[in-house]
Amino acid sequence: MNKSMLTGVLIGAAVATAGGAIAGYTAFVDTTPTEAEVLDVAEITETQRTPREVCNDVAVTRQKPVQDQNRILGTIAGAVVGGALGNQVGGGSGKKIATVAGAAAGGYAGNRVQENMQNNSTYTTTERRCETVYDSHDEVVGYNVKYRIGDETGTVRMDEKPGSSIPLKDGQLVLSSN
Repeated sequence: MNKSMLTGVLIGAAVATAGGAIAGYTAFVDTTPTEAEVLDVAEITETQRTPREVCNDVAVTRQKPVQDQNRILGTIAGAVVGGALGNQVGGGSGKKIATVAGAAAGGYAGNRVQENMQNNSTYTTTERRCETVYDSHDEVVGYNVKYRIGDETGTVRMDEKPGSSIPLKDGQLVLSSN
């Protein structure tokens, strides 16, 4: 064996050994991903309604209490005035008929006048009126997160907003910080 052949064999053996070592090393290196890449995060919101009471002072017009429900005073006063006016008309038995007719017409008119006066007898007062109104606002209750592990993509709901990646343990997403 000559010297150059011996050198070639030694260099060949060294290269083969190094190649085998490199191949063996990569076979033992763990290439399992340790985190999932976050592709998209969308907030999940719910509308919250909060009640509150709103009160206002309102002017209210009311009818005064009526003391003479049957309007007797107006009817009597109208009948007396109508009878007196009817008595001024005609003579003899016509005078009596005119007096009775005047009393009847005056009684009806007096009744209506008292009714109008009672209906227009009002007073105004202030009352406090309250109602419940609702204020609403949107509140974030979670996040829909789209992620990728290697060539696979998926979606998961999370309570907290993730960063740019989600940790993995044994190939599973670690969703809580505990």
